[in-house]
Parts: sequence; C-alpha cells; structure tokens
Amino acid sequence: MIGFDYGTSNCSIAIMTNGQPQIVPLLNASSDSYSGSSANTIASNLYAPDRDIISHWLCQQLTIEQQNSFKTARTSQLQKAQRALRELSFDGIASDLLFGKEALDKYLEDPEEGYYIKSPKSFLGASGLAPMQIQLFEDIVAAMMSNVKTLTEAQLQKEVSQTVIGRPINFQGLHGEQSNKQAIQVLTNAAKRVGFKEVEFQYEPVAAGFEFEASLHKETKVLVVDIGGGTSDCSMLLMGPKFSNSDDRTEHLLAHSGVRIAGNDFDIQLALQSIMPNLGMNSLLKTGKPMPTSPFFQAVAINNINEQTEFYSAKNKRELIQLSRDAKETAIIERLITVHDHKLSYQLVNAAEQAKIALSEHNQQIIDLTVIDDGLSATVNKTILQSANKRTLESIGELMQSAVEHAQCQPDVIFVTGGTAKSPVIHDFIQQQMPNTPVVIGDHFGSVTAGLARWAEKVYL
Repeated sequence: MIGFDYGTSNCSIAIMTNGQPQIVPLLNASSDSYSGSSANTIASNLYAPDRDIISHWLCQQLTIEQQNSFKTARTSQLQKAQRALRELSFDGIASDLLFGKEALDKYLEDPEEGYYIKSPKSFLGASGLAPMQIQLFEDIVAAMMSNVKTLTEAQLQKEVSQTVIGRPINFQGLHGEQSNKQAIQVLTNAAKRVGFKEVEFQYEPVAAGFEFEASLHKETKVLVVDIGGGTSDCSMLLMGPKFSNSDDRTEHLLAHSGVRIAGNDFDIQLALQSIMPNLGMNSLLKTGKPMPTSPFFQAVAINNINEQTEFYSAKNKRELIQLSRDAKETAIIERLITVHDHKLSYQLVNAAEQAKIALSEHNQQIIDLTVIDDGLSATVNKTILQSANKRTLESIGELMQSAVEHAQCQPDVIFVTGGTAKSPVIHDFIQQQMPNTPVVIGDHFGSVTAGLARWAEKVYL
C-alpha cells in the first residue's frame, strides 16, 4: 500500500515502515531534480513524439487481460497510433514516451516537434471537455501513473496494488462538484487501468495535517495551507495525539477551502509582467490605442486548454499578423508570432518558473529570451514577483480567512506546505495574514505524501 501524491508539478510516493512514513526514492539524485524539487519526486511532465501513440505505449504496459479491455475501449485511438508509429519509423524517430525532466529536456530541444504536456492534473476538472478529450487525459494520467508505479515497484522489489491518492479541495472547473467528480473519475479509471486494485482519495491539506499531527503533544487547532502547482487549499483541523489513532476523523475536519490558483498561476503572472512587455504587451497601436492584452495572456495560459487552443489556431495566426501591421512597433509584435510559430508557450512559462525559484535565494534574476530574438532578455526581482502576483496572493489570503470563518475558530498554529510555498514572498505574505499565530513550515515536497501513506495504513490495515 502506498500514499501517492499525483501532483500538478511533481509526483511522489511514500510507504509506512515501522510506523513511520518513508518517501520512496524514485530517481537518482542527478537524473530528475529540477524546479526546486528533490530527487524523490518526478516532475509531472510527459513527452510523446506524436500524441496519437500515447494509447499504444500505455497498452504495451498492461497485462494481456487489461490489454483486451483497453483495445475495445480505444479502438479508434489505437488505429491512429499504428499510422503514427509507421510515420515515426519511416522518419527514424524513436516511439518512446518520456517523463519528468527527460520530457522537458526533449521538448526544449525542439518545441515545434512532438507532443509535450505539463501538469495534466490542471485540466482534469475542466468544463466542456468532449469524451475523446477526457479519454486522452485519462490515457496521459494512466501513462504517468504506470511510469511511477514501475519506478516504485523497482525500488520496493514488490508489487503495489493499494493506494491513497491526494486530491485538492476543488479541481479546476466552472461546475463545482460536477468538475470534481469528473476529475476523480479520470484519476480512478487511470489508477485502476495500470493495476491498482484498490484506490482511495484524501484531501491533500488533510494529509499534510496528518503528518504534522505526529509532532504534536496536545490538542491543537491547525490551519493547513497547502500551496501546490495547480491549486491552493486550506483545511482547519482539530489534531493531537489522542485523535491520531482514530479511523474516522470526520468530526476533526472543521473546514475546507480551495481554489485553482497556485504555482502555475505565479509562473504565468510573472511571465506576463516580466516577459510579455518584451513581446509587445503594453505597447501602442498606430492609432495610439493600447495593444490588446488577450493574445499575450493566451500565449502563456498553459493551464487553460481553451486559451491555448485559441492561441495556436490558424485564425489567431492571421490576427497576430494583422496586429503586427497595426502596431507602432511591428518588430516587437513579430516576437509574439515567433512564440506561436515555434510553440514556445511552455518554454516561456518554464523560464518564469526557474526565475521564481532562483528568487528564493537571489534578489534578482535574468531570464534568457534569445530563443525568441537574439540578445533578448528580461530582468526580474522579488518586487516584480510580488507585484505580478498581488491578486494571486490576495486570493490565498481570502482562502485562509474562509477556512477560519467556516470553522468558527482561530488556529493555534499555521502549517504551510506545497512546493510553491518555498517562495519567501509567499511565506512573508502568509505570516502577515495572521501575525500573532505561529507559522510552521513543513516538508514542501513530502508532507502531503507522508500523510497519504499514514492514511493508507489506516484504510487498508
């Protein structure tokens, strides 16, 4: 049995050993440590030389019995996969799927080639997805889960068949609980597809709370603030040693709040404010009117499938060309066209993400943009990061207050976790919200995973 943090930014696994959670090292220290994560995690990225071969790759990982049902459910996709495989073979291109840092590196080699997706979890609750889109996301998630399961079993030298998977309070989606059900169904189908016989879910901030509870010596009201890559979640929990052995914690879960605002949004907003002015945002048209901002937002909205589809449409290419003709500075808008032509959205947001991470230790960082134009760069600092994310930070503050109001009590301590929370800008902001309440910083990449393993032991034993 395992705790499985299928995160927006990273995936990690934990098991219980002698009553204590142990993070399973999935990779060698040098092979996939990036984005501020540890070698115990693998980045939630996937690269395929052709999107249509994902279903074929997944089918190859399944048992004969599983393959039979999968072939029935994915007949048309597998037929497309065969055509794609023939073309790849003719061109001498390998048909392997890549994950984690290997996937990112392959994408960065040539963004125009292949199919790259980061953080598919961000899309699972999206509204308006067609059945074929849902099936695609299910296969992407299943492929990633299959890879993580294989790595885990190689480390443990045994099969894993029971898992507790972390989930946010709310997935992305306009339809609330309907979106949540859609996302949970995709995750459940994917997990069972790759061989997990029993699948349970637990709120991510609650799981982090279970890990923090192990350090408590008295009854404590804990406000857990979990700021991950795709969502920010808060839970007010009643915790302590006399509760920790209980199998039913319902009455101790006092309140929850969650929104689809987190690390990806920090990266996108930083890209907008620091990079996009170099591509023409905030410039003027020949008429003297301000440049429309929507094309610039669409270019970096990597967590919004509809905005990305619109940006990379042929219709938008024509509109961008016309926009460059209407601009006072044609050349600067042509840089945005370069982003469109070379599919550089993920590259720009990744550059902003790396700058955000660097600002945890440095006051200033230069973003290299020579991939767009020779000699082009952008300079960012902590003030720009804070300014770019003013509204995002305010949303996290509102989230904290919502949990407190619904719980109808004040916390004794704030427990902070999630990879995005490593930023000093965010840490300082959280402390400012409740200046008289102590803030405890957890393992940014391990608290949720460890708590999921603790809950898995209770659920399955």
